[in-house]
Amino acid sequence: MMNYVQAPLPFQGQKRRFITPFKEALNGFQSKTTFVDLFGGSGLLSHTVKQAIPGAHVVYNDFDNYTQRLANIARTNAILDDLRVLLADYPADKKLSDQQRAKVLERLSKEMGFVDYITLSSSLLFSMNYATSFEELAKQTMYNVIRKSGYALAPEYLQGVDVVQMDYKELYRQYKDVQGVVFLVDPPYLSTDVSTYNKEDYWKLSDYLDVLQVVQHHSYFYFTSNKSEIIELCDWMEKNLGLDNPFREAVIKEVYAKLTPNSGYTDIMLYRQLV
Repeated sequence: MMNYVQAPLPFQGQKRRFITPFKEALNGFQSKTTFVDLFGGSGLLSHTVKQAIPGAHVVYNDFDNYTQRLANIARTNAILDDLRVLLADYPADKKLSDQQRAKVLERLSKEMGFVDYITLSSSLLFSMNYATSFEELAKQTMYNVIRKSGYALAPEYLQGVDVVQMDYKELYRQYKDVQGVVFLVDPPYLSTDVSTYNKEDYWKLSDYLDVLQVVQHHSYFYFTSNKSEIIELCDWMEKNLGLDNPFREAVIKEVYAKLTPNSGYTDIMLYRQLV
């Protein structure tokens, strides 16, 4: 089984920066532990658990249909092959002319059935911009940033992992009474764009606070950033309101994410193992 250090296809918010500290932390868990990936995203956390602890029971919540994208890699590669031909003589990294843009859209309009617009976005849109449909893509300014080669097929990426698709609260209720269960909790970051997730608008404060009920009485891995200030909020509620702080005994690992030469933010992983 191939060991992935990043997801096979683009995904907003995948946890590749945390692979090393995540694997190190997994060393402390028993081989028969059940891990439930509530916000499965790209599946990178679930894949990593199964690699590190082959005997673990891993449940991956594919709420964003990532497995459908994986199943269509060959089709996505065929589209990218055609786009490379269309833009072969066009300068790399440059904004597409109206003529070239029309050719790209004409090619995509011929596709019937599922099209992975999120993956195609990384070859047609400015960095970190994504479209989830033909209509969204058609509204955007396009660039010739076509990937030079196709994506590798990934049939073994989620091998041995149980794939489900449901609201995280329902999945939590199904497993909350399993002895020794560990929840992997990687919700969309507070007040960030979640247009590529299967959720409307923004991840609000009330949504973010609801998730804390999951980690209150269980072993967990929880991912956030210094932008959310959720750790500070929980500290304040403990000190001033006497409420339980789910992060009080957690181990904290931080990774700095550089966005530009002068800006960035800190990604945070907290984990706790109850005995």
